[in-house]
Amino acid sequence: MKTILTTTLEIAYEEFGPADGPAVILMHGFPDDVHAYDGVAPALAASGWRVIVPYLRGYGPTQFRDPAIPRSGQRGALGHDLSLMDGLSITQAVLAGYDWGGRAACIVAALWPERVAGLVSITGYNIQNIATALQPASPDAEYRYWYQWHFHTERGRAGLAANSAFLS
Repeated sequence: MKTILTTTLEIAYEEFGPADGPAVILMHGFPDDVHAYDGVAPALAASGWRVIVPYLRGYGPTQFRDPAIPRSGQRGALGHDLSLMDGLSITQAVLAGYDWGGRAACIVAALWPERVAGLVSITGYNIQNIATALQPASPDAEYRYWYQWHFHTERGRAGLAANSAFLS
């Protein structure tokens, strides 16, 4: 496991492939970690890609550098975490992710498009219009977000804590 320092985090990451290959950064979502890409990272590396798979903020060995730094899952903060590219001397990369990782990738693509050689986003709510976020969706769409409600209840938090071994 390698780490790189950003202004707010010490980001733990796995790296595969040649250091001089074109870069691809694979970002996981909730509740996964870098192992979500165990099946694809070695294949990309074998094809000549430099593959970086970071533990996102709040996951695994990635740590905040200062305990006083506010913890945030805001999209802007997630996108800023990809400043790990600077520490790894990566000027441009293909970004791929889902859930939180997809959000981070889309934020970077929107704010710093010159840093993005390609974007693979596997989710449907990457960049959200906060002003309309409280307006209800169709019943079918709302039903798909059941887990959001569940994890905000005491029962959901207790279930996640008791069964976290099943999520790995």
